[in-house]
Amino acid sequence: MSSDRNQPPSFTALAVREEARAKINLALHVTGRRADGYHELDTLVGFPPFGDVLAAAPADDLSLTVSGPFAADLGPSCDNLVMRAASLLREAFAIRAGAALVLEKRLPVASGIGGGSADAAAALRALVRLWGLDPADPRIADIATRLGADVPMCLASRPLRASGIGEVLHPVAELPAGGLVLANPRVAVATPAIFKALKRRDNPPLCDMPTFADARALAEWLAAARNDLQPPAIETAPIIADVLEALAALPGALIARMSGSGATCFALFDDEATAKAATGALAAAHSEWWICQTRLA
Repeated sequence: MSSDRNQPPSFTALAVREEARAKINLALHVTGRRADGYHELDTLVGFPPFGDVLAAAPADDLSLTVSGPFAADLGPSCDNLVMRAASLLREAFAIRAGAALVLEKRLPVASGIGGGSADAAAALRALVRLWGLDPADPRIADIATRLGADVPMCLASRPLRASGIGEVLHPVAELPAGGLVLANPRVAVATPAIFKALKRRDNPPLCDMPTFADARALAEWLAAARNDLQPPAIETAPIIADVLEALAALPGALIARMSGSGATCFALFDDEATAKAATGALAAAHSEWWICQTRLA
């Protein structure tokens, strides 16, 4: 196995391409803690059309090339979730072939939007296609769960309500196509530290979900929910509070909240045009932050 961060990706020469979309926890309640230390969750997640990009081509062995603005922030290839996903899949199905994997890393690392998990899930989807496997084979879902709590939902990469430790998936109706602005102060937050700082681990689950007519209706429902990891994340990285304040103050922002264990936060808007107009002002005021404008669906 090998890794190369110097050469840019050449997607046109590769056989299979998959988006590793960002995972946005619109609401996240911590409802318990299991005997093995894992936390029980109830979370509503969306997958906006923006994220990393992974491609794969036939090869004799497994290799990984990484490029993009956040490539340097990844650890060694042997520790990368993409390579772990590929190795586990090849072992589970006794695949003799390899694959040349190319990852364009557009999402910040350790940022609460599932970057590594989304990459691993994209690798599984790409290699299932490349190697002609049955995507419904239960071994694939098992591998996703072994890779991490967020990987099963990222494997689905569609609006979901997830429970258990994140592996029990409940598809929901399409979310409204509201505008989104994502902001990260370029501070990496360690998920274990946030859970360790959590004051309460037996919170009630999310309320029943209606069908949302538009982004404003979704924002009203979200206002009665929370991200239980947001307070301990702010204690760990106080700049998150500054990001939330800046997002909430944007013209047209319906709600601002942190995603996952942070430090990426989001603001929801009625539409993309409003979000785009707000993004310029935010970027001008905070050029040191990573800022992305996209849509929820």
